[in-house]
Amino acid sequence: MKIKSRIIIAFLIIMFLPAILFGISGISIIKYQKNSIQKEYGSNVDIYDILVNPLQILNKFTRGTYNNISTIANESPKTLEDIGFIEKLNREVSMRFSFIILRKDNEIIYNGSSDKANIEKYLPEFGDFTTDVEGGFYIDTNNPFLLKQKDFYFEDGSLGSIFIITDVRNIIPQIRHSLIQLLVTYIMVTMLTAIVVVYWLYFSILKPLNTLKIATSEISKGNLNYSIEGEPRDEIGQLCIDFDAMRIRIKDLLETQLENEKNTKELVSNISHDLKTPITAIIGYSEGIIDGVADTPKKQEKYVKTIYKKAINMSVLIDELRLYSQIENNNINYRFTSLNIDNFFSDCIEELSLDLEIKKIKITYDNELDKNTNILADAEQLKKVINNIMVNSVKYIGAKEGLIHINIRDKEEFVEVGISDNGVGIAKEDLPYIFDRFYRTDQSRNSSQGGTGLGLSIAKKIVEDHKGEIFAKSQVGSGTTIYIRLRKYEVYDE
Repeated sequence: MKIKSRIIIAFLIIMFLPAILFGISGISIIKYQKNSIQKEYGSNVDIYDILVNPLQILNKFTRGTYNNISTIANESPKTLEDIGFIEKLNREVSMRFSFIILRKDNEIIYNGSSDKANIEKYLPEFGDFTTDVEGGFYIDTNNPFLLKQKDFYFEDGSLGSIFIITDVRNIIPQIRHSLIQLLVTYIMVTMLTAIVVVYWLYFSILKPLNTLKIATSEISKGNLNYSIEGEPRDEIGQLCIDFDAMRIRIKDLLETQLENEKNTKELVSNISHDLKTPITAIIGYSEGIIDGVADTPKKQEKYVKTIYKKAINMSVLIDELRLYSQIENNNINYRFTSLNIDNFFSDCIEELSLDLEIKKIKITYDNELDKNTNILADAEQLKKVINNIMVNSVKYIGAKEGLIHINIRDKEEFVEVGISDNGVGIAKEDLPYIFDRFYRTDQSRNSSQGGTGLGLSIAKKIVEDHKGEIFAKSQVGSGTTIYIRLRKYEVYDE
């Protein structure tokens, strides 16, 4: 998931989850407290009404008692003179935040308030009572209260008034509990939402970033084997994947650099060895001529020819190194043309046959293709490939009478050239590496073979640049075959 999407989701969670959870919890709390109020006070009330118009609700709590008093006052007023009965009524209303006051003429003969609240001066006179809250009257003082009054006559003809006083400062316990529970619920919902959002963001954003930080630290210490994984569907996961790809790339580059350094050292060692041999010979034979060791024309001619031969070997070595440098830097400028495969190899064999004949090596050629088959190639570079393979074959044929056979076959859209020799062959463990740069099966360099080990690697690079393939098969004691596959090039008659 994208980070932008996660931020939007986190915003929506913060906005709506608390409201939803708080709403569900609030409804449950209110419903529970409503049932509690109805059970305790026997009045069917709405919590909303309590919060909006508490006077109406408090008035309802004593309405039944007031109606009962009114009935008694009309039918049996003498009952109201019984203080025991009044105390019973007081106990009944005391559970509903109220108390009873009984007045005879202007004298209070009963006050059910526990703190004997001084409210006598606010009590209406006999016959002056008017209602403003459904049978009650709200009196706003320092201690506001709701008053209900019922006038009647005592048996002796005195004026009597009975009052139900309700303290409006009281909050119904269930409402107080509801407010506390709602507050606690709000805090818990807010904390839960924060925990959910923080936990989700931590595991989806901060934890991958911490993993990336640890990986960066490990790599800065040189530990290029410390790998990390990432989820490709978000930016941080993709960053982890890219970071690990970078790590692998750096590791490969470092390993390549170390390998190149090793190869360079080996190359310098090989060059030193291969140059030292002809230079030593050139110096020795030159000193022989200068010191008069070659005191006859025949010896002098022999010495000069040897010096010339060694100089040619050095020139070949330098050319090979120059070509390797070009290949290493991809500086070979190919000139691809349509090349007739039969004509090309016929010319190559003609050029090589004389030199091979001198070395007592016979070369044969067999072309199974149509004589008009062409390939798209650079003739000069492809000739270097053939020459390098031939040089390698001649090198390992040895002193026996050698044989090199070139066979060209059809491989569907490819032309396959096989160059076989009857040399000493290549060991199975060496065969996969013969096209690697600087690789020589004669690692000790104590034989007479010489060479830098670049010939076949140069051949491989040129063939691959021709979109072709080169590989080898060999058996120790029986010889080696190098196969080259090049794509055909169709020539259409106009």
